Amino acid sequence: MAQRCKNFIATSVAACVLVMSGCTLIPGGHYEGITSGDKTTSLEQDLSKVNIQLIDSTLIRQQKLKADTPPVRSTQGLNLSDYEYRLGVGDVVTVGVWDHPELTIPAAVQRTAEFDGFRVQADGTITYAYAPKVPAAGKTVVELREELTKRLSRVIEDPQIDVKVVGFKSQRAYVTGEVNKPGVYPIKETPLTLIDAINLAGGLTERADWQVVTFTRGDHIEKIELDNFYAEGDISQNRLLKHGDVIHVSRNDKRSVYVMGEVNKVGTVEVKRYGLSLAEALSEVGGINERSADANGIFVLRKRDLEKDGIVADVYQLRANNIAALVFAEQFELEPQDIVYVTSAPIARWNKVISLLLPSLTTVDAIQDIDNQ
Repeated sequence: MAQRCKNFIATSVAACVLVMSGCTLIPGGHYEGITSGDKTTSLEQDLSKVNIQLIDSTLIRQQKLKADTPPVRSTQGLNLSDYEYRLGVGDVVTVGVWDHPELTIPAAVQRTAEFDGFRVQADGTITYAYAPKVPAAGKTVVELREELTKRLSRVIEDPQIDVKVVGFKSQRAYVTGEVNKPGVYPIKETPLTLIDAINLAGGLTERADWQVVTFTRGDHIEKIELDNFYAEGDISQNRLLKHGDVIHVSRNDKRSVYVMGEVNKVGTVEVKRYGLSLAEALSEVGGINERSADANGIFVLRKRDLEKDGIVADVYQLRANNIAALVFAEQFELEPQDIVYVTSAPIARWNKVISLLLPSLTTVDAIQDIDNQ
């Protein structure tokens, strides 16, 4: 918490320095530069890349329409009907031959089947009576049974053989990060999927990023939208796990919004699984400071991709001086990494407001990079 306070102080100081060099911009009006030509030009260029919108009934309707229009996703899940476990080095099998007890290791009270079984050796083979060096690695249980039957047929008429895997030691997947039981999970004869592995690991912790998990297979890294499964039952992104796969669940550090300015308690507010409204975020920090805050100066800053969209950020303004505005605040949904800023400046001085908000984008990113190191 102390570190976060330092972070916000650093943000505020950087912003205030820029505010002191502002110029006047009124919505629908023009720039009245009171600084040097270079600084005015730079500020105009920055402001021209900002998309400013009012939080009103039209915007709320657009936001709701977007939320109610689900993206096109495949509803087809994994086809596991042809799944077969293939043996690997270290696996242990038991072999039983019907009507030939001399070829079957008897069960012992103080020994496990794995202890008495036949381990796949480093060269990928097992050795059984009358059948030395039988290739096993890479084979299914059925294929190994067929090979043993072929070998034993030389000394036994029509042998009936039963092969079971009693020790799954060759293949494993890893679940790391914010799960209740991170660890190594063996891949067995029952197919193990990504969702299965997370459930075996006790599910997500309270600090987990429940929306996206990282799935790594070899050199390939993939982002899996886990929330689509939990919220909508979408299983199209489920994965059948193979040896060496890694599932990593990150902390939800980036699933917060930052509330700054004339509020009673500057800080971060976590975006819950079912969303966070502007009204809820302001409530979490004790509301706006009624003595100093400008009711018309509640802003939400949302970073955009400048190269892709040609816009630095979307800035949403709430004019909270009437009852309708409170309804809009309750309906306006925030997104992770949004910055909510409540200003004390007169709303006509837009250049100062925007100048105060824009540096926060780069400052927050820089802070996160430092915290993640």
